[in-house]
Amino acid sequence: MPVEDHGFRRAAPALAAFAAVRLLGLAVLAVWGAVAGSSPHTLLSARWDSLWYARIAAEGYGYEIALPNGDVHSNLAFFPLLPWLERVVAAPTGLSYGSAGLVVSVCAGLAAAWGIFAVADLLHGRRTGVFAVAVWAALPVGIVQSMAYSESLFTALAAWSLYAAPRGRWLTAGLLAAGAGLTRPVGAAVVLAVWVAVVLALRRGERSWRMAAGSLLAPAGAAAYVLWVGARTGGGLLGYLEVQAGWGNGFDGGWAFARFVGAKLASSAFPAGLGLIAGVVLVLWLYAACVRQRQPAPLLVYCGVVVALALCASGYFGSKPRLLLPAFPLMLVPAVALARWRTRRAVLVVGAAALVSAVYGAFWLNGSGPP
Repeated sequence: MPVEDHGFRRAAPALAAFAAVRLLGLAVLAVWGAVAGSSPHTLLSARWDSLWYARIAAEGYGYEIALPNGDVHSNLAFFPLLPWLERVVAAPTGLSYGSAGLVVSVCAGLAAAWGIFAVADLLHGRRTGVFAVAVWAALPVGIVQSMAYSESLFTALAAWSLYAAPRGRWLTAGLLAAGAGLTRPVGAAVVLAVWVAVVLALRRGERSWRMAAGSLLAPAGAAAYVLWVGARTGGGLLGYLEVQAGWGNGFDGGWAFARFVGAKLASSAFPAGLGLIAGVVLVLWLYAACVRQRQPAPLLVYCGVVVALALCASGYFGSKPRLLLPAFPLMLVPAVALARWRTRRAVLVVGAAALVSAVYGAFWLNGSGPP
């Protein structure tokens, strides 16, 4: 039965499962790197977005790249909490900012795993909580959880906020939502989830100053950064959207993605197009299953916004699987099913998925890699 105490002892099996899956991924990456002559440390901490975060930590905001087509890639597109934490870790340790980002990622990954366990345990019990964490760690793009990226940090803040809000811990929920809003643009999903929890509490007749304070705190992080970017760029309330437009990012309801898939289907990459369609169908089916599972409204709202923003954004399409990583409520669907199986069978299935994820992660990072 779900319980109220989600301390370390109760969460230990879930944290051990998460650590085992991630260590497997790193071991396979190390072997692959030894064969291919690549550096796992560089792949995890000093490529793609990791470089942008490290530069912000080192130099602050203001760096941008003008592309030949006229687009401008500004580091203002990256929210500040991760580079702030990289500075905090680097200052006393002497680590490079990229390496500090890996330390943050390890801690945030464990915090995210613990938060996912707490939510799943509260709803479905300890066994389901362990499998929810294991499945999340074994996702095909799970290697991102071990990179100096912001996905693990955001998921940790979101999971614990979604755990706190339905239990009436409004100040905690609001502060964590504000932190999520300082981490990624999709922090709006956490804010909306907290507000939904507040509305439900109000309908039950609950009233308190903590509830009001939590409601006001929740959007503070994202609002502060967006307003600061607007003031810095002179773009006002639309300043941050203009920065994102320079990266080709926007929300078009999925039209650009649909055209991208259509182009794949009409070319020699037809199987890839079919794979993309299958992936979208799977995500939508999982979300529908979350609804049928009668997950709490805050979870459904949070997950729905994350999925919608990931699938319907017009930015780089290769990033969509990574953008779906924070949609952890989807993992409750397979976790509930696995919890009903015999332990040996369930562990074999998760272990196989973890191995496939590890191999794919090593292949991915040594190839095109995450954007």
